[in-house]
Amino acid sequence: MEAQVSGLRRVLLLIFCVAGIWTAYISQGVLQENVSTKRFGPDKKRFEHLSFLNLAQNVVCLAWSYMMLKIWSRSSGEGAQWWSFWSAGITNTIGPAMGIEALKYISYPAQVLAKSSKMIPVMLMGSLVYGIRYTFSEYICTLLVAGGVSVFALSKTSSKTISKLARPNAPLGYLLCFLNLAFDGFTNATQDSITTRFPKTTAWDIMLGMNLWGTIYNMIYMFGWPQASGYEAIEFCKRHPEAAWDILFYCLCGAIGQNFIFLTISRFGSLTNTTITTTRKFVSIVVSSLLSGNPLSLIQWGSVVMVFSGLSYQIYLKWQKLQRLQKKRKTT
Repeated sequence: MEAQVSGLRRVLLLIFCVAGIWTAYISQGVLQENVSTKRFGPDKKRFEHLSFLNLAQNVVCLAWSYMMLKIWSRSSGEGAQWWSFWSAGITNTIGPAMGIEALKYISYPAQVLAKSSKMIPVMLMGSLVYGIRYTFSEYICTLLVAGGVSVFALSKTSSKTISKLARPNAPLGYLLCFLNLAFDGFTNATQDSITTRFPKTTAWDIMLGMNLWGTIYNMIYMFGWPQASGYEAIEFCKRHPEAAWDILFYCLCGAIGQNFIFLTISRFGSLTNTTITTTRKFVSIVVSSLLSGNPLSLIQWGSVVMVFSGLSYQIYLKWQKLQRLQKKRKTT
């Protein structure tokens, strides 16, 4: 009986995590698209300073992680210190800024799809630089993802979607997305290196260190010289409070989403988290298409299915590998 109750609790907790991640990040995606495409106020002005979203997100997540460390963390103080994250903080500042800037040139569904192809640069770097050999199944996953993104990029975008963009320029938009992926790869590798050197580093330590350096770098970038756009962004928010509220809710959604991600990883593992976040990206594209007036053609929907088929197959391969490792541990 106790086992059944425990199992039911785990199922309910998993449903809670899925609902939390989906709600937080789908809402954040809708708000991000609103800020980047909407015309605010009677003067119908766009919010052009999209990099300001990263600074706002850093500040909110920094405050949130500091509060969580004070309330919940029982860290012995032997984890990585905040200054350890300075290099990862640079790439984590530049990468997301490029991803957000891409929304001036391509639609939100296109940005989500391009950023879902993270495995492509990882495999290219592994094969060309480190000589890593990948399995045939892994190449199939990569071909599906690469093919889907390519078809989506080459297919015709509706005039309604193009009219909502600030400066339509698909090649530049996709380039910014792939540069974002490259910087994300360095960020992840550096974080893994830090947690290997300091095993007692908690998720809150990482969140605090990354967002502290992100705040410092973005403050310098946004306010470091007289013509910096941070002043214009604040003035815009003063003149258009609706934009300020959208930005605040965008940041809160990100902070809440990070909490659910950390909870999922700690209770169910990174594979479960990857599955939830991957399906969330697919749902984000559907929601964006339905709510935000970005209609996709049949060819584009086909490319979306190709990409997420490849990602789903990759998750299945990881699950198989995990099952084999668990069986091996039981026999030894």
